[in-house]
Amino acid sequence: MSQKNNNRKGAPERIIEQIMPKQRAPVSLFFFLLLLYVIANTLTMIAGSRTDMITLLGVTLPINAFAGVFSSLANICVILLAVFCGKLGFWVTVLLLGAQVPVSITRVFMEGNVRSLPGIFSNLLTIIAVTAIFFKNKKAEKIQKQMAEHAVTDMMTGMPNVYAITQLLNDLIAHGETFTNVTINLNSFKNLNDMMGMEVGNLILIEAGMRWKQIADSGETGTQDFIAHLSGDEYALIIRNYSSAEQVLATIKRYEAALINKMIIDDHEFYVTASYGYAEYPTDAKTLNTVCSYASMAMHEIKRANSSQHILRFTPELLKSDNYLETEKEIREALKNDTFYFNLQPQFDMNHKLRGFEALARMKNASGQNVSPGVFIPVAESAGLVDRIDGAVFRKAACFFGRLIQDYGTETTLSVNVSVRHLLREGFLDEVQSILTESGVPARQIEIEITESIMIDSEDKALQIIGELKKMGIQLA
Repeated sequence: MSQKNNNRKGAPERIIEQIMPKQRAPVSLFFFLLLLYVIANTLTMIAGSRTDMITLLGVTLPINAFAGVFSSLANICVILLAVFCGKLGFWVTVLLLGAQVPVSITRVFMEGNVRSLPGIFSNLLTIIAVTAIFFKNKKAEKIQKQMAEHAVTDMMTGMPNVYAITQLLNDLIAHGETFTNVTINLNSFKNLNDMMGMEVGNLILIEAGMRWKQIADSGETGTQDFIAHLSGDEYALIIRNYSSAEQVLATIKRYEAALINKMIIDDHEFYVTASYGYAEYPTDAKTLNTVCSYASMAMHEIKRANSSQHILRFTPELLKSDNYLETEKEIREALKNDTFYFNLQPQFDMNHKLRGFEALARMKNASGQNVSPGVFIPVAESAGLVDRIDGAVFRKAACFFGRLIQDYGTETTLSVNVSVRHLLREGFLDEVQSILTESGVPARQIEIEITESIMIDSEDKALQIIGELKKMGIQLA
């Protein structure tokens, strides 16, 4: 395990660089402050050497009285250098101020110019101030970095997590970039986990993730890859900067080949395979939710086929297959029998404090087996049933949450997903108000997550509904 931990060192830094690039002050600000300091310092020396008078706003003053003004301006400039320009600004500030101290001391003791004495103390105190600021900022940056690492890193595998890959996908879509989303799921992992125990299962998840991450970090595929651990035995791979569909397939095959060699865990040999479903944005899907759902649908389809082929790209035919029709039938029966339920996924803020829970839609078919959201959600969207699922899950989760508030007085937030279709449906606001009344959950403890696509589909109506939700006191994401 020690070797594995060493291999994972530095991963969070690389993740943060890709997801949240460090913001640096522009070079122009550095040179502007430096120039302003030189000008102010020059004016300080000129004003300090002159004793003639000047009339300003009806008041006659000696010009050397302004030396302190320009000196203060110069010190403010170097302090701002240390605050905004990092290590470079700090060392330039120390050098500029430190270089003046010997000159000022010479003037005081060799030339008897006591007027230079305040400047010595001013420079020394400013150096102390910028040093304190610099190291205080370094400490704050370290804390922020640690918080960022926890925010984007899966603690078990050391890989990017759901939040990290969601941030990346949102950014790619916002910039209109083409990419391929691959959903990966280990085959027969549940049986292996039940047979060998959770500890061994976790080590297998870590080993598989490490092999894939080494490929992504090395750049050996010729494409730009980013892989994350989502949950359980599910991973996601984002492929960018490719020239053809053939290159995408070749990249996925390289990740498939990474599992060919056996894993040795606790002196046991394991041969693990995985299923890979993928979809391309914007060719196959136009929104984040859809491209993820389609990739997941392709993965479940190839897994269901149980063949020697483990890679499948999403095609519209998957929505028209017998399996699709069967899933649609199961959805309608679940809605009729009110058997949709929800799982609560905890949400934490950057301080690792629990801020609330997200209600995730879950479904069982007539035989009581769980149906993956990656299977039923795309079918529900295509069949126009997703708004009814949203409503059922929203109401059930809110009623459960209302009982928690009544019994324990929790101030946490319930986050629910609302589809575009559901949001724009006639009577949506009345439905939300009805749920609030029935559940007893204060509006301020409800957060509705809405995709950006609503602003494109029907901007005026969407903005009107959003405004009404805000008036109710509901949070929006």
